[in-house]
Amino acid sequence: MSDSTNQRGQQHLFLPQHGHYSQLRVYRVAEALYDLTYLFCQRFLPPYGDRTVDQMVQAARSGKQNIAEGNQAAATSSETEIKLTNVARASLEELLADYEDYLRTRSLSLWGMQHPRMRSLRQWSSSKEFFDQYKDMASRLSDEEMGNLCITLCHQAIYLLGQLLKTQQNRFVTEGGIREQMHKARTGYRQQQDAEHETLRQENALLRQRVAELEREVREMREQINQNSQSNQSNQSNQNNQNNQNN
Repeated sequence: MSDSTNQRGQQHLFLPQHGHYSQLRVYRVAEALYDLTYLFCQRFLPPYGDRTVDQMVQAARSGKQNIAEGNQAAATSSETEIKLTNVARASLEELLADYEDYLRTRSLSLWGMQHPRMRSLRQWSSSKEFFDQYKDMASRLSDEEMGNLCITLCHQAIYLLGQLLKTQQNRFVTEGGIREQMHKARTGYRQQQDAEHETLRQENALLRQRVAELEREVREMREQINQNSQSNQSNQSNQNNQNNQNN
């Protein structure tokens, strides 16, 4: 395959290019939620005999993994991307309910917006520094503090996933699914080829016309040269005859 053909083909690549899932803030929040949930269950829930442990860890893992899988699936299936993103949101909503149940059943405070520590908690959990600090901080938090931190992160992730779903749905509506993009890319490539072929055809026709004109000019020049040669020969013959008569 020539370089020009390869370049033309690359102009019509149809698989959407998305950033890596690890660069998404929602993924980083979900990853922090998984780490904190695992530590929370280790510290505050019994290691055996309580299904809540498995349910919370699995819900946190599902939130994280489905964001990653949905991002990777986006290249070939918008439907799968949207479905997995929605599964991630549902998993984190389930995890949110588990944390709220934990606090309620143990008569611990669920911090509302008016709680004196909520503002600083929200600011810290939304900061860039949070992702470098949360593991170290987790070992020093009580179950009430850690539970409210995870609830705050659940709300963040659920909101971000909602925004992500809107973006994915809008992209599907405006750009279509993979089959539509494949058809569009193929049609565009064929149209480009047809246009290039038509240009070459026209250029070839002009070249043929120019060649015919040059051939005609060459014939006319040869005829002119022959006529001049015959005229010169005739003049030379007449001159010779005249000279002979004079002698």
